[in-house]
Parts: sequence; structure tokens; C-alpha cells
Amino acid sequence: MFQRMHTRLTLIAGAAAALGGCAGVPQDEYDLAVQENTQLRERLAQAQNALERAETDKRVLNERVADRDTELSRLRGEVVNAQTEAAVRRRTGGTDADGFESRGDARVVTIAGDLLFASGQATVRKAGRAELDRIAGVLNDRFSDNLIRVEGHTDSDPIKKSAWKTNERLSSERALAVEAYLVSKGVDAARIYSAAMGSSRPKADKQTSRRVEIVVLETEATSG
Repeated sequence: MFQRMHTRLTLIAGAAAALGGCAGVPQDEYDLAVQENTQLRERLAQAQNALERAETDKRVLNERVADRDTELSRLRGEVVNAQTEAAVRRRTGGTDADGFESRGDARVVTIAGDLLFASGQATVRKAGRAELDRIAGVLNDRFSDNLIRVEGHTDSDPIKKSAWKTNERLSSERALAVEAYLVSKGVDAARIYSAAMGSSRPKADKQTSRRVEIVVLETEATSG
């Protein structure tokens, strides 16, 4: 289109020049040729401006597409990384954002015994209740269909000053106390039970051995 317009403009310009050089050409014909030449020049300038704007718009759109593709690639990379990290946690028993770690097919969260209970006692402390509130929410949101086992663990020191005669009995009462509290916070009683482990599974030291572990089993709870 620009080539045709430019050719026509050249022809008209030439004609106008020729007319202007001929003394016998009527003035109105000469003026008309000049007017058409001027109009074509304006149209050509407008078309060139439109082309430049179109090229600019095209360049901007290409840059936006490139930016979007870059962002899409970044997001895909984040998804892949998250999936890889999750797979590693599943294989290695890493702890997730809610404090649960993988142990085979189960997910386990450990709560320090000293946070939950005073020495030799089986009544849940205020600080322990706050942590159990959080865990109850996770159990109801993430693991609403799973069977849950509450395990009570103690250190190996013999019971001396306590209402409970053995570590097994103390661990049983503590597990029951935690189970009852979780049920009071909405965990279905039909899918949770407790187990007394006593000192049978010690940790590296006595303090970490005193604990309650909440085990989320892969097996789904059955109603009735």
C-alpha cells in the first residue's frame, strides 16, 4: 500500500511540476494537482505513523509474552521443586510445615512431655493445651479420615514419687489425657486410640524420651 501511494505521489508531483512549467495550463488544474499532492503526502505520513505505532505495539506485546513465559517457567520450576522436596520428605522422614514427619506409611508429630505435663503428672498443662489445639486443627483438616494413635512415652527412671506405680501406667494415663483432649476439640472418638509405650522406645536422653507422639496411620478409620 505504501509503495502504491508513494508511486502515485511521485506521479502527481511530476504532473504538478509539469503543469507548473507550462504557461498554457489552467490555474485551477494546477491548484488541483498541488492539492491532491498535499493530501497524499499527509495520508502517507499518517500511514507511516500508524505503521510505527503498530511496530511499537508489537514489540511491547512480544516483551509481555516473553515476560509471561519467563514467569510461567519460574512457577513451573517452583512446583517441581516443591514436589521434589515433598518426595524427599516422604523418603527421609523430613518434618513438614505442621510439624509432622514421615515414618514409613505414617505421619508423626512429637510433643515434649515437659510441655504437656508436670513431673509425674497426667493433667495437660495450659501450654500443652495450646499445642494440642493446633494439632487438633491439623488432624481435622488434613487427616480427617485417618486412624490416629496417641502414644505415651517416658524415660527409664523408676517411678518414686507419683500416683502411678510404673512408667507404663504413667505413659498410659498421659496418652489417655491427650486423647481425651483431642476428642474434646473435635477429633472423632471413633478414629483415635491410645497406647502406653512406657520407656520401651527411648530417645537420646531422658528429656527427649519423655514425650507424646501422635501417629496418623495410613489406614482410614471405619465408622460403627
